[in-house]
Amino acid sequence: MSYDRIYQANQASGLAYLSGQLLDEPGASHQIDAKYPALLFKQQLVDLIEKVYGLISDKLKKELNPLLELCIQDPRTSQAKASVTSAGLGQHNQLTHWLGIVKILNSYLYLLIANHVPTILVHKLLTQIFSMVNVQLFNRLLLRRECCSFSNGEHIRAGLAQLKHWCNDVAQELADSAWEALRHIRQAADFLVISRKQMRTWREIRNDICPALSLQQLERIVGMYWDDMSGTNVLSAEFTSSMRATMHEESNSLSSFSVLLDDDSSIPFSLDDIAKSMPNIEDTVESDLLPFIRENQSLALILQRRD
Repeated sequence: MSYDRIYQANQASGLAYLSGQLLDEPGASHQIDAKYPALLFKQQLVDLIEKVYGLISDKLKKELNPLLELCIQDPRTSQAKASVTSAGLGQHNQLTHWLGIVKILNSYLYLLIANHVPTILVHKLLTQIFSMVNVQLFNRLLLRRECCSFSNGEHIRAGLAQLKHWCNDVAQELADSAWEALRHIRQAADFLVISRKQMRTWREIRNDICPALSLQQLERIVGMYWDDMSGTNVLSAEFTSSMRATMHEESNSLSSFSVLLDDDSSIPFSLDDIAKSMPNIEDTVESDLLPFIRENQSLALILQRRD
């Protein structure tokens, strides 16, 4: 967003009122608390930052959503098996949509950095976007039985690995929080691909492989799972009996629980968070800011204080 648009937004929201109308009213004799303009400016600054954050977040989600719809299912499952000679090409093609997500994340990250957006704000935005990716993929998995297969689990895990590589290579400080934000879809994929399911115990799957999944979410995935590679869907008798017993014990407390996740679109930061992490960018943007300040008489005070 350009400096002019930011300035105009502030004027429209009340700064012009503070700088002129309030003090120029005929016969005005009100005493104004010196703190009030600063507090009002701070609140309007928070509102502006939240508005811009919401616009960027919404735009990024709109760009990612079409790709997420394509990422949830391995394109090979709806086609004939690729031949041995085209296996390499098939592997590349099945990751095309995941790589598209990485490309979009890259473009936004570089744009935010180039515009000197505070690190904490970049971190919050990308972590929230990874949480949205988790919600969208996980909910789609729960709603489509054809996606709950062994080969599809491998496809999802390979795609998630691309996101992890991106975090490690480009945004290392984001890696841990982003990987944690993907916990539901990551653990669901882990269940789909684990070997020897008939040997796995209830405790092992619930506590070690899928600890983030609720009882009802795990039951739904187990019920929809099918092994398209070996044709067996067998789970151990101990697993089945323990799951049913646990469901019976917790049925009262879980009666109103939804298996689908909710996307958290709240603003995950405060102005104080941003202020504490603001970099010193005076030297890098001074030449860009000064023409804008000189062209706006209402900002003359900034030049006077600078001189």
